[in-house]
Amino acid sequence: MEAKERRAQLLNALRQAKEPLTGSTLAREMGVSRQIIVGDIAILRAAGVNIYATPQGYVLPMENVSQPLTGTLACKHSRRQVAQELEIIIDHGGKVRDVIVEHPVYGEIRANLMLSSRRDIADFLAALTNSGAEPISIVTGGVHLHTVEVPSEEVFREIEGALKAAGILIH
Repeated sequence: MEAKERRAQLLNALRQAKEPLTGSTLAREMGVSRQIIVGDIAILRAAGVNIYATPQGYVLPMENVSQPLTGTLACKHSRRQVAQELEIIIDHGGKVRDVIVEHPVYGEIRANLMLSSRRDIADFLAALTNSGAEPISIVTGGVHLHTVEVPSEEVFREIEGALKAAGILIH
């Protein structure tokens, strides 16, 4: 299969996917290596296609669907409170879209998370533990932002209140 045709198939697979697709899954389906898929994703992005790389796999943003409300939460906590913070957001009906830190040299660093369930949180925390990596907020002493999707302003306010009560929300 020619590279151009493969990229078209890759894009089509992402458009039809109901959930994130991993590079390994896409590679298997296309009969190429995962590294070829990573390169194809980079070329598609360079061509202007908005593809998110999340811990669960690659996704395209929802198009032609009513956009959920989003808000930004400024937080600070220890490594031990990562699960608590994420569970508060999810359990109150929010979705954690990303995490953002302001690095003193590199400026804003953003990582797509796309966490919407306790299972997503467990998988994310397992990946952190298994890789030996630290959350990116380590570079800012625990200070970071989250973009969250919520069904209503009321839900956003409930999340803020619960994070504040837990001592995680920065005022």
